[in-house]
Amino acid sequence: MSLQQPEIEAEYFSLSEREIFIRIAERKKELAGRLLILCHHYQQENMFRFADLVGDSLKLAREAAAIHGPEFIVFCGVHFMAESADILARSHQKVMLPHLHAGCPMADMATVGAVSMAYRDLVQAGIVQNEEALVPVTYVNSSAAIKAFVGERGGSVCTSSNAERVLEWALAKGEKVFFFPDEHLGRNSALALGIPADQICVWRRGELLGGNSVEQLRRARILLWDGYCEVHMRFLPDHVRRWRLHVPDIKIMVHPECASEVVQVADHYGSTEAIIAAVNKSPAGSKWAIGTEMNLVSRLQRQHPDKEIHLLAASPCLCTTMDCNQPVSLLWLLDNLAAGRVVNQIKVAPDVAVQARKSLEQMLSI
Repeated sequence: MSLQQPEIEAEYFSLSEREIFIRIAERKKELAGRLLILCHHYQQENMFRFADLVGDSLKLAREAAAIHGPEFIVFCGVHFMAESADILARSHQKVMLPHLHAGCPMADMATVGAVSMAYRDLVQAGIVQNEEALVPVTYVNSSAAIKAFVGERGGSVCTSSNAERVLEWALAKGEKVFFFPDEHLGRNSALALGIPADQICVWRRGELLGGNSVEQLRRARILLWDGYCEVHMRFLPDHVRRWRLHVPDIKIMVHPECASEVVQVADHYGSTEAIIAAVNKSPAGSKWAIGTEMNLVSRLQRQHPDKEIHLLAASPCLCTTMDCNQPVSLLWLLDNLAAGRVVNQIKVAPDVAVQARKSLEQMLSI
């Protein structure tokens, strides 16, 4: 979702990095007890250093919800993450983004209007008898409106670490599963469950019946929205082959948002938390090539100088939208809070939040 960022006064951009860091630290002390700063693993280091809690998107939202005191929750991440935090937050808490242009292109690829039309088309074409037979599953990397759509229809949210379990539950519940917005996480999870490739269909946005025949859709058990992560699509099977050729004893680990062709030739795949855990547990001297956002890989390199850790791709793989969050925008936000002004608040409408919470709670019950 694209939101308009208020103008940050020119004086902020005349400050040196050191001055900005000092002033952020001062504001954190001034707002102590009222402020909680959350930071996603993909955030750059000069933001990460100010975090009170770090993790992936849902972990941070849940941990923040368990801390009842702070009035202000600043989420150094992207829009859908802040929405999840607001859905789970207490009524007195306000969730904010340092910069409103920090969005997620993949989340924006699945709109409620487009998904609703796809559901209608599937029912009208006789692919399923009714909507109840088509179980929706949305990746947590989706808007609150999509999570609410899923909650209204008895579906579930999933994360990159539990997608297989959620898919298994959904397949037991209905005839077919509609998975969005990430085609690749959906396919990798379905293949891991042993679903044959000819029972997996991609629903292509803007095409009649998603670009499929009626027979293909009837045969399919899993329908995948054609969304993707721009960062993880940069990793290719050739990258894996080159590392194996030059460093035969290297371990390759990739995120499940990568294409299945990459996942199938890697040694391991897993969420950001799983990648971190694998590197942490590995012995000194271990060699890794990791297919995920470069800020996380760079951080692992600094934390483990006794290990050889590389980005899988040769070129930088940066989440540019999350990178909209900069220390200068964090300082601007904290200065406003100290002056009694709440800026960049992310607020999910109450009716949407109620339904979206259902889909989150369904995941937790699986």
